[in-house]
Amino acid sequence: MQYNPIIVALDVTSADAAKSLVTQLSGTVGAYKVGLELFNSAGLDIFRVLKEADPGAQIFYDAKFHDIPNTVAGAVRAAVANGIWMVNVHASGGRAMMAAAVQAASKADPKPLVIAVTILTSLDDSDLKNDLGVNRTAAAQVVALAKLAKDSGCDGVVCSPHEIEAIKQACGTEFMVITPGVRPAGAALGDQKRVLTPGEAVSRGADYIVVGRPITASESPAESARQILAEIQQSIAK
Repeated sequence: MQYNPIIVALDVTSADAAKSLVTQLSGTVGAYKVGLELFNSAGLDIFRVLKEADPGAQIFYDAKFHDIPNTVAGAVRAAVANGIWMVNVHASGGRAMMAAAVQAASKADPKPLVIAVTILTSLDDSDLKNDLGVNRTAAAQVVALAKLAKDSGCDGVVCSPHEIEAIKQACGTEFMVITPGVRPAGAALGDQKRVLTPGEAVSRGADYIVVGRPITASESPAESARQILAEIQQSIAK
């Protein structure tokens, strides 16, 4: 399949709804994200259902594992046995935890990507300082966690689009950046605080963008995906 930077967040609560979306979107997006709501509603069988709906589907399991290294390693081994393309862990779990996740994933064939979540896009500088006691700005903390993730063997990070360039500069262009917090111009922000448009995010160096409601809540998900891809291509061409 030709490279497509759009990962669609399947923000639905049943396997049937997810299957319907994937069937409609087949061939128009790069991958599908299975988050905690869908996984806990539909169960482990969701991965099989999605692959049947789109045999070429790349699946990003947005597990956000965060536990002691041994537990995370076991969870990653179980997850990657389902043929997923990418799985993530929280960078704040530390070096040993991330390294354990990478080692567990390396046993699968093909080896899935292991990505580390830096700072959730629903948090800003004030939240970090007042709620979590982190004195760095969100941007500085994201870069620090990205460096730690790279040193731990991770393939890339999840971050706000505002930190893309700083991460690429600190970790190298080959270190992957996946960005949620992406909204087409005019779309509602929802619970996201640090956002850019899809074209802006890819122009700054994002390898993949995660888009949910602007596609999944659309009357024509495939057409919305095509419009977003066109906007990205126009931004790159400028």
